[in-house]
Amino acid sequence: MNEQKKSINVVAAIILRDGKLFATQRGYGEWKDWWEFPGGKIEPGETPEDALKREIREELATEIEVGELLTTVEYDYPQFHLTMHCYLSTIINGQLSLLEHEDARWLGMDELDSVKWLPADVNVVNSVKDLNFGRYEVFD
Repeated sequence: MNEQKKSINVVAAIILRDGKLFATQRGYGEWKDWWEFPGGKIEPGETPEDALKREIREELATEIEVGELLTTVEYDYPQFHLTMHCYLSTIINGQLSLLEHEDARWLGMDELDSVKWLPADVNVVNSVKDLNFGRYEVFD
């Protein structure tokens, strides 16, 4: 009997500043210590943009502006299928306080391969590498 895998629909913020990308390290669960883009699950009735603003507020005590969709990643983990909508985002207000993560770093283009990314996030990193960073400079 072929069992249907659970599907999880999430959003992630690709936060750029001064040519660097904000990455967070998981502090819990099976993927503890692996790196990811911050975000989380879309709740029933939420738009992806609203979900992303809420998740960043809850996880990082920061207000963001959600920009264009960079990529949507479909990835099969052993226990579930992940659909991750990744949006280019900018900080409006806040200091990116780590409320749920173990660590965080601003990574330059030459540092993107220096951390152990979650498998689905590797696809996002590859999309980021294809970006022309200059188009997305953030003005503080």
